[in-house]
Amino acid sequence: MAQANKPMLGITMGDATGCGPEIIAKSLANRSFYNICRPVVIGDAGIMRRAASITQMGQTIRSVDSINDAGLSAEFIDILDMANLPEDLPFAKVDARAGKAAYEYVAKAVELASQQIIDAIVTAPLHKEAMNLGGYHFAGHTEILAHLSGTKHYAMMLVGGPLRVIHVSTHVSLREACDRVKKERVLRVIELAHNSCRLLGIEQPAIAVAGLNPHSGEGGLFGREEIDEIIPAIEKAQLQGFNVVGPIAPDTVFYRTALKQHFDIVVCMYHDQGHIPMKVLAFETGVNVTVGLPFIRTSVDHGTAFGKAGKGTADHRSLNEAIHLAARMARNKMQSK
Repeated sequence: MAQANKPMLGITMGDATGCGPEIIAKSLANRSFYNICRPVVIGDAGIMRRAASITQMGQTIRSVDSINDAGLSAEFIDILDMANLPEDLPFAKVDARAGKAAYEYVAKAVELASQQIIDAIVTAPLHKEAMNLGGYHFAGHTEILAHLSGTKHYAMMLVGGPLRVIHVSTHVSLREACDRVKKERVLRVIELAHNSCRLLGIEQPAIAVAGLNPHSGEGGLFGREEIDEIIPAIEKAQLQGFNVVGPIAPDTVFYRTALKQHFDIVVCMYHDQGHIPMKVLAFETGVNVTVGLPFIRTSVDHGTAFGKAGKGTADHRSLNEAIHLAARMARNKMQSK
């Protein structure tokens, strides 16, 4: 693939006390990535040199002044060096310095994506407590990205193995999640599911909507959310031309989607409804995608793995999949222009 046709991916280093730098070093040792994209790490060169030494992957860490010079050779891991951390930062400890730096990597990536200097953002895990100690009070990556880009309507999509799921709500209590099942939000997430599948190359996505209650409420016996909120949203989406059905009982919709392949994606009503089947089917390889942003963002679907930090043993398969998916979505977006 010609260099001009390869999307530029900005890979944020995440929390430097965790596994992020090491899984980046391990993933970017895969030369095949340089055939489909041009990766550049946004982080700290000293920390990345330490990670490359720990993992013994053999690449040279090279600082670049311009993104245009990055990602041209598999011999190097090119990094936009923010130079904001000491090289002897301790592993596996909640550290405000690392939390602050992790936020700054994401902010820089959003700046570059907003200027269309990079084509997608891929994020290694940050540590929420460390970030808050560092002065940035967000629940996680999704909220940071939405804030910095001014995005009001967004959702979390998980992709892994034979399954794709997208959520009406995520990091709220189960009680609050039930209150957030409203017609307008369900309709918005159906639209986001359709648009996201199109970006994945699925021309006419078939969308299933899960019910909230057991047996999708059993005609109101087990709750009225399906009758009052979910069904009206589905009917309106159908009138708008979306290929969507439901509500389908939560205890069967994932079987019908993942194993029978009746649907391309499931709209889930709350965090665990979507995360549990995804973790069962693709624990090591799941990818988190924030949809609705003005740019593409994929991420590993795991945390900082403090127990493995500094040992070179952290599993990098989820990051591999996140890079592949970002490159695929970015190419599709480039080709659609």
